Amino acid sequence: MKIQQLADLMGLTPHTIRFYEKEGLLDSRHIQREKNNYRNYSDEAIERLKLIKKFQGIGCSLAELKTILQDHDSNERTNQEVIEWIVQKINEIERKKDEYDHMLVTLNWMLTYRKLLTENPPQAEAMMAELRIRMGQQ
Repeated sequence: MKIQQLADLMGLTPHTIRFYEKEGLLDSRHIQREKNNYRNYSDEAIERLKLIKKFQGIGCSLAELKTILQDHDSNERTNQEVIEWIVQKINEIERKKDEYDHMLVTLNWMLTYRKLLTENPPQAEAMMAELRIRMGQQ
């Protein structure tokens, strides 16, 4: 399969697939070079790209992807090590979720305040006064 066919099938760009190859996420099991130097991708490349997309979907960085795929290929990690990595990833996502929740609270407060400036300025001022009090107490 040629790179454009693979890109279309996987919802990626040829540039992204070449980048994965350059970074070592795809190797000779996934890509064969023809005599004209065109890349020919195997069915294993499809499965590998699905795996890459799966781990990107849970927020894995490029460095994590490399490690995960090396571990996947070599099967060297123990089950306990994989469990520890999963727990670490869950904790990381929970921290990010808490940060996003805090951002949403702040943005919703700002939106309400801005709307009240037009609709009910005294209530907007009361919101701001309450915020100043809370900020002074922290």
